[in-house]
Amino acid sequence: MAALDVNGKSVQANADPRTPLLWVLRDTLGLTGTKYGCGISQCGACTVHVDGVATRSCQMPLSAAAGKKITTIEGLAQNGKLNKIQEAWLANDVPQCGYCQSGMIMAATALLAAKPQPTDADIDAAMTNICRCGTYQQVREAIHAAAKA
Repeated sequence: MAALDVNGKSVQANADPRTPLLWVLRDTLGLTGTKYGCGISQCGACTVHVDGVATRSCQMPLSAAAGKKITTIEGLAQNGKLNKIQEAWLANDVPQCGYCQSGMIMAATALLAAKPQPTDADIDAAMTNICRCGTYQQVREAIHAAAKA
């Protein structure tokens, strides 16, 4: 049993300590907003925040997540209100198929927390998530819009 803090709630996860955090979130806790993409920490679909840092959950074992503050896409909206990145995502028509979007939003939220006024170079360096629909220009526009909000 591992004690986790997920989206501000204390939860117990009954899984093998080697189980990737992604599968604990999805299969054990039922938080399916975090997606499986590649399983090798390359695409970013599985991005969550661990102690405020954008982290690829497909390669993080449950044992490494115990005792850390974990935020998933389900934990970003507060009291039914989307955060400024989520609002900018919609306003700038970023989502296409939507599969990578939760990971992209999590990476962008962490970027703005670290750099409230990111440059294009900052965005390029932080946004390493892969979008098969190619909405990278809309992602950049949404991040700049959220930074101004």
